[in-house]
Amino acid sequence: MVAVRSNFPRFTPAEYLEWEEQQQLRHEYIDGEVYAMTGGTVNHSEIAMNFGTILRNHLDDSGCRVLSADAKVNIQNSNDYVYPDLSVTCDSRDRSATKFISYPCLIVEVLSPSTEAYDRGNKFNLYRRSDTLQEYILVSTTEIAIDIYRRNDRGRWEIFNYRPGDPIDLESINLSLPIERVFKGIVFEPQPEP
Repeated sequence: MVAVRSNFPRFTPAEYLEWEEQQQLRHEYIDGEVYAMTGGTVNHSEIAMNFGTILRNHLDDSGCRVLSADAKVNIQNSNDYVYPDLSVTCDSRDRSATKFISYPCLIVEVLSPSTEAYDRGNKFNLYRRSDTLQEYILVSTTEIAIDIYRRNDRGRWEIFNYRPGDPIDLESINLSLPIERVFKGIVFEPQPEP
């Protein structure tokens, strides 16, 4: 999904939450600015659905919640609200949440050429404010490739790159799977020769 800056007046967080409930489209809220969310490609949607189904099946009856791109995440220690492609929370403080969650342990963003730099940079900087976030997962839509940023025991973020044939390890939810499961049924567009 792509966030596009909109020409809305600056809102307080409370005004944004009230206004957003009345909207047909989703909008992220960062530093008082509102950004409209645009649609993605078929591959984007199918990859997100594949990954969400895997997570949901693994966490069934665990007490964790697996949420799609329709669920807002409030960035901890801020008044910012974003819509990741997938989020997982196992925190009891989010169990009764109905408007947004605040304590994710895992967030997935499915990349597109127009969002990749933002997802790897400024959006990751936002997500890192969350004390509960353990893994931030970036999934390619142009090839079988997944990058996982994982917080180590010293609180520093390390990157793990996965390519065809690799098993993916999601330590935050104790799950290992072949990378190809995330990309099941995906038809990639031919990439131009360099």
